[in-house]
Amino acid sequence: MSAPHGVLLVDKAPDRTSHDVVARVRWLLGTKKVGHAGTLDPMATGLLILGIGQGTRLLTHLVGLPKTYTATIRLGAATTTDDREGEPIGPARDASGISLAQVEAALAPLRGDILQVPSTVSAIKVDGKRAYARARAGEDVQLAARPVTISRFAVTASRREGGFLDLDAVVTCSSGTYVRALARDLGTALGVGGHLTALRREEVGPFRVGESVHVPARGEGDDVDLPLLGLGAAASRVMPTVPVDEAAARDLGHGKQVRALRPAAPDAAPAAPDSAPAAADAAAGSAGESPRAALDPAGHLAAVVREEPGDGLLRPVLVVPPEART
Repeated sequence: MSAPHGVLLVDKAPDRTSHDVVARVRWLLGTKKVGHAGTLDPMATGLLILGIGQGTRLLTHLVGLPKTYTATIRLGAATTTDDREGEPIGPARDASGISLAQVEAALAPLRGDILQVPSTVSAIKVDGKRAYARARAGEDVQLAARPVTISRFAVTASRREGGFLDLDAVVTCSSGTYVRALARDLGTALGVGGHLTALRREEVGPFRVGESVHVPARGEGDDVDLPLLGLGAAASRVMPTVPVDEAAARDLGHGKQVRALRPAAPDAAPAAPDSAPAAADAAAGSAGESPRAALDPAGHLAAVVREEPGDGLLRPVLVVPPEART
């Protein structure tokens, strides 16, 4: 059996770590080469993007994509983790009198380009050690604010339960945003505290949770179909494409610069949001022209390339071996 290569879209179940899902997929597919394009907290559900085989090398172009979540925020109590899994911070405060107009006014400063202090219990490293590890060891962890972009933060439903006000919300944000921190900051702004009680990732760039599959946990059965999205199909959704013939694909495989069959497509990828090519370029950490997916005659990914200014030659920055093209 040949080694698998591609991208797997997973609908993560609650109370499973992203590492658990990666380990399970490694076992089910019989390969050690499995990586992810951004984890989810154990409490959270929804879209988890995995790279398989050569797909792990494509993840660098996926990690910076914007994300959309649905969430439930409880106003009236703060916790040590900014979600339901933490310990209460002080007594609950009555949020029953807060109006939706007050909520909307408090949401406004949390939209757009903002500076966000990440949750203390996060995976950010402080002097080489994860913030959550320092916090659980009893250290006073102070994290610096980081710039993030909140494109959408809207309340879709509300419920009053005792002294609490529960808000269902939808959040579209840049990579690196902590939705838990948004719940915390909304509660702080309203003076009653707040935390996240539910979180589901619905979208990552052009990828939707409706396309994803459930990965059974150990003991739930091993007879499951894990359909991989081909590298060419995945790359073409986050970056412009450019066709190359077999000779050019072969030359790209040897690290050579080639000429496209036709001028490279403009910086707009079908089925991808306007920000996707720019986000992918930022994630790749390179200046100059945005990356392009060089597709062979079968539509398989031969390489990720950049166009050399002036002469139109395509320079490979990621090469896919012929046996791994999908």
